[in-house]
Amino acid sequence: MLQRIGHFASKTFLLWVLLVSVIAFTMPSLFSGLGAIIPYLLGIVMLGMGLTIKVSDFKLIFKYPKPVLIGVALQYIVMPVLAYLIAKAFQLPPDIAIGVILVGCCPGGTTSNVMSYIAKANVALSVTITSVSTMLAPVLTPSFMYLFAREWMEVSFASMFMSVTQVVLVPILIGLVVQRFFRGFSEKSEDVLPLVSVVAISLILGTVVAGSRELIIETGLLIFTVVVLHNVLGYATGYVLANVFKLDYPDKKAVSIEVGMQNSGLAVSLAIVHFNPLAAVSGAVFSFVHCVTGPLLARFWAKRAERAEQENRVETSHGSLA
Repeated sequence: MLQRIGHFASKTFLLWVLLVSVIAFTMPSLFSGLGAIIPYLLGIVMLGMGLTIKVSDFKLIFKYPKPVLIGVALQYIVMPVLAYLIAKAFQLPPDIAIGVILVGCCPGGTTSNVMSYIAKANVALSVTITSVSTMLAPVLTPSFMYLFAREWMEVSFASMFMSVTQVVLVPILIGLVVQRFFRGFSEKSEDVLPLVSVVAISLILGTVVAGSRELIIETGLLIFTVVVLHNVLGYATGYVLANVFKLDYPDKKAVSIEVGMQNSGLAVSLAIVHFNPLAAVSGAVFSFVHCVTGPLLARFWAKRAERAEQENRVETSHGSLA
C-alpha cells in the first residue's frame, strides 16, 4: 500500500505542486509561520536522498569518468554563467538577480533522475551526476555565489558553506549511515520516501508562495520569464556541449536534464536564510517551471526512442524475411 501511494505521489507530483501553489496564493494564512521549518523540510528531502544513494552510484566515476566529469562540470558552469548573463541582460533588480543566480549555483535535483528514466536516458549517469554535484555543493555553491553575485549583494562564503553543509551534506551522511547500519529500516523507508519528498517539497513551495504573494503580483511576469529562459537554455546548452564532447546519445540526454533541472528547494532555503523573500521567489518559480518543462522534454525524448525502436523492429523483421 505504501509503495503504491509513493508511486502515485511521484507520478502526480506536478498536480500537487500546482494545487499547493494555488492554495498558498489564494489563502496565504494557511502557511503562515511555516517559513522557519523550510530548512528542516529540505533536510528531510536530503535525508531521503542519503537513504537511497548506493555505493554503486559512485562506481561510474571510475568506470566511465568522462561523462560524469563533463556532467558535473557543466552543472556548475553553465547554469551560474547563464544566470549571470540573464541578470545582466534583463538588468534585474538586486533581489531578483540574487535569486536567479542562487538557483544557477545549486546542484542538480533528484527529480532529474526520474526525468532521465522517462526520457530513456542514461539513468545511472544521471544519478551519479546528481550525487556528486550534491556532495560538492557545500564548497561549490558558496564559491560560485561569491564569484557571480557579489556585485549585487554581499555574499558570505563561510555562512553559506555552513548552511549548505547543515541542510544538505549532514542529512545525506546520516542517511548513508542509517542505510549502512540499519538496512532493514532503510529498505522499508524506500516505500514511503517518495510521498514524504512530495509533501516536503510542496510545503516548501507553498510557504514561499504564501510569504511572497505581494512580491509575486508585482514582479511575477518578469521572474517567470527569466526563470523559463534560464531553465530552457540550461537544457539546450547542456545538450549542445555534451554533443561537442562527443558523448553517447543517452548520455547527452542525461547531461541535458541534469544541467537544466536544479535543486531549487536548496535555493529557496538559502535565499530565506541569507537574503530575503523576494530572492526566494525565483527558486519557488523554478520548482514549478522545471516540473513542467522536465516531463515535457522527457516525454518528447521517450516518444523519439519508441519510434526508433519500432523502426528497428520493422527493419529487422524485413531483413529476416529477405
